[in-house]
Amino acid sequence: MTSTLDADVAIVGAGVAGATLALALAQGGLAPLLIDRAPLPDQLEPTFDGRAWAIAYSVFRQWKALGLGEGLTPLAQRIEQILVTDGRRPGASSPSGPSPFLLRFDSDEIADRSDGEPLGYMLENRAIRAALAQAIAARGIPVLAPARLVQADFSGGGARLTLEDGRCVRAPLAVAADGRGSAMRKAANIGAIGWPYGQSGAVATVQLRRPHQGVAHEYFLPSGPFAILPLTEDRASLVWTESRSGADALMQASPEAFQAHLDRRFGSLMGGAQALPGRFNYPLSLELAERMVAPRLALIGDAAHGVHPIAGQGLNLGLKDVAALAEVLVEAKRLGEDIGALPVLERYAAWRRFDTVTMAAGMDAFVRLFSNDHPLLRLARGAGMSLVGAIGPARRFFMHEAGGAVGDLPRLLRGETL
Repeated sequence: MTSTLDADVAIVGAGVAGATLALALAQGGLAPLLIDRAPLPDQLEPTFDGRAWAIAYSVFRQWKALGLGEGLTPLAQRIEQILVTDGRRPGASSPSGPSPFLLRFDSDEIADRSDGEPLGYMLENRAIRAALAQAIAARGIPVLAPARLVQADFSGGGARLTLEDGRCVRAPLAVAADGRGSAMRKAANIGAIGWPYGQSGAVATVQLRRPHQGVAHEYFLPSGPFAILPLTEDRASLVWTESRSGADALMQASPEAFQAHLDRRFGSLMGGAQALPGRFNYPLSLELAERMVAPRLALIGDAAHGVHPIAGQGLNLGLKDVAALAEVLVEAKRLGEDIGALPVLERYAAWRRFDTVTMAAGMDAFVRLFSNDHPLLRLARGAGMSLVGAIGPARRFFMHEAGGAVGDLPRLLRGETL
């Protein structure tokens, strides 16, 4: 006998964005339900995802407002300073010393915020997922996982999602949080534009031999950015952007060969680094949905916009979606509106459209500007970095923008509850 489950909002994808949305909606009095292909325990394993995320301080406020601050704060590494260098290889390992084109962002410059927030936080993906899973269980939010979606129908007065095991989920609204190439987006006939970059991000965690002091380093190299992102316990997450073949070679290298590559890349920076177990490889591309909403469907996170990680804004964009969508839906419910009706969903789309399109375009331009070795472009971008570095208001604008504190912020991003 086929069972039917009812919810206010059916969220397909129980990753970081989908799970955060479920908690936000529950806080606002709605009844969400999560669906995911992978069992939740599998998503908490170290082998599931090796990434660590640079979290904007406004996004971290959102988690605090949802009650996750106590669990996440001890696991979060504050980013106090960001050093950006343009060079042919990392300045610390160059025989001629650091590049003259150096851009420094310092949290002291925006320390007028009363809560003493840093530039951002570094958090490992599995730590975030574990905190979210614990909060979802405590809230009693239903989770169907593993569960494979086989059909999505958005006609009539609600969304109807059919799972492979025959179960059916009905809700006034479905949310696609199922990542790039979203099956939910395709089921609603929403197209996407984008292209591959011919690059992959090789991700690894290293133990530094000297304290990092909360400093993040990003080197713009001809093959792509090389980022050293501080983690707790004086570890760092590396995002090593190379051509697809170059990243594949790093993944296939023996531990000894990979360590030798690290030693050459780090030089004397922070005393060098020791590779820890686990390497991951993520092909890089741009993917932007043509629409963020359709009748009975809203898109969030990578289902709506997948961008290059050059500035670490991909997850932050998705969590901004969460804050805006949750606020729109909770307010609509309190006003007695149909939360899945297109006029309601268009309020969410209008709120997020400009930010997502400009960020995607900006990241694409950054990739094209910095992932090459053209002498004239090198000179132009170096001059631009020097100009931004010399103008205090320009530096502070970029820091506030990266922190997600610019524009019309949803309540959750201001640290307020719904």
